[in-house]
Amino acid sequence: EENGHQNKRLKSDADEEDAEDQNKKLPKRKIVLLMAYSGKGYHGMQRNVGSSQFKTIEDDLVSALVQSGCIPENHGEDMKKMSFQRCARTDKGVSAAGQIVSLKVRLIDDILEKINNHLPSHIRILGLKRVTGGFNSKNKCDARTYSYMLPTFAFAHKDHDVQEELYRLDSETLERVNKLLACYKGTHNFHNFTSQKGPRDPSAKRYIMEMYCGVPFVRENMEFAVIKVKGQSFMMHQIRKMIGLVIAIVKGYAAESIMERSWGEEKVDVPKAPGLGLVLEKVHFEKYNRRFGNDGLHEPLEWAEEEEKIAVFKEQYIYPTIINTEREEKSMANWLNTLPIHDFNSSAVEMQTNNKNSKKSSDLEGSDGCGDDSD
Repeated sequence: EENGHQNKRLKSDADEEDAEDQNKKLPKRKIVLLMAYSGKGYHGMQRNVGSSQFKTIEDDLVSALVQSGCIPENHGEDMKKMSFQRCARTDKGVSAAGQIVSLKVRLIDDILEKINNHLPSHIRILGLKRVTGGFNSKNKCDARTYSYMLPTFAFAHKDHDVQEELYRLDSETLERVNKLLACYKGTHNFHNFTSQKGPRDPSAKRYIMEMYCGVPFVRENMEFAVIKVKGQSFMMHQIRKMIGLVIAIVKGYAAESIMERSWGEEKVDVPKAPGLGLVLEKVHFEKYNRRFGNDGLHEPLEWAEEEEKIAVFKEQYIYPTIINTEREEKSMANWLNTLPIHDFNSSAVEMQTNNKNSKKSSDLEGSDGCGDDSD
C-alpha cells in the first residue's frame, strides 16, 4: 500500500515536471490582464522589490504568475524581463475594478483559471487579450476613470449637529456639490493637489474630462454616494485632494474662491480625503483601439463581456469592504474632525515661504506617478 502511495506521488511529481517542460517550450506572447482587487490591507499596487514588510497587490500577482507556470521564476524577481507595466499605481488601501497590466507570458491552457487558483479571492483576473508587441499599458492609456464612494454625512454643514446614520443628502446640497465638482473640468494647474510639485512644473497641469456625484443610496442604514471622475492621468493624491477641497467648501470651512486660488501660483492648504472609498473603475484605450482594434489580428481593449463579472466582484468585495470599514473604523468621520485644523486663509508671507519650499522639493522630485494615487 505504501509503495502504491509512493508510486502515485512519483507519478504526480513526474506529471508536474512534464507540464513545466511543456510550459518552457511555449513561446512568450504580449497580453493584457483585466484585474479587480480590494486594496484594503495592501500598500498599493506597485511592487517594491526587496521590501517584503509592505505587501502590495503585485506581490500576490507575480507569485501567482510564477506558480501557475506563466512566467519563469527569475522574471518574478526582475519584472522588466516580462515587460511588465501597470496602467495605474493605485495607492495604499485603494481598490480597482478595471485595472489593466501588460506583460509577456507563456500562453498555457486554462491560463485565467490557473492564475486565479493561486490568488486570494479578493484579487481576480477577469479577462485577457492579446496585444501588439510594443504595447505598454501605461503609455497607451488615454484616460482613467475613478470612483469615490463616501457616506453623505460628509457634506453636512459644520454648524448642523447631525447623526451620521440618520443624515440624508438633500437635492440642493447635491446640486451644489455637482456645481463645485464641475469646476474641475478642463485643464488646470493641480500643483496644490499633490506633493513635491512646484507651481511652474509643467507636469502639474492635468486635463479632467468629467466629474460628478451620483444619486445617493442607502446601505445598511447609512446613506452613501459615488463621485465619478475621468481624466487623462492623475498625480499622487490628486483625486482625494480634489474631493477633500469640495467637502471643506460644502461643510463651510472654506470659501468657494479657494478653488480658483488653488490653481494659481500660491501655496494653498488642500485637505486629502481618506483613501478607503477610492476605486479605479476603468482605463481607456481609444487611440489604440482605433489603430489596432479591428486590424484582424488584435481585439479592441474593451470589456463589455466582462462587465457582469466586474459588477459581481464590486458587490462581493469592494463595496462591503468600504461600507464595513467605514462603520467600524469611521475613517471619514475621523477625517472630518481634522478639517478645522487646516488653514484655508494663509497670509501672503506664509505663501511665499511655502512657495520657496515647494520649489526646493520640486527640484529634488524626479518620477511622475500616474493613476491616483500614484496611486
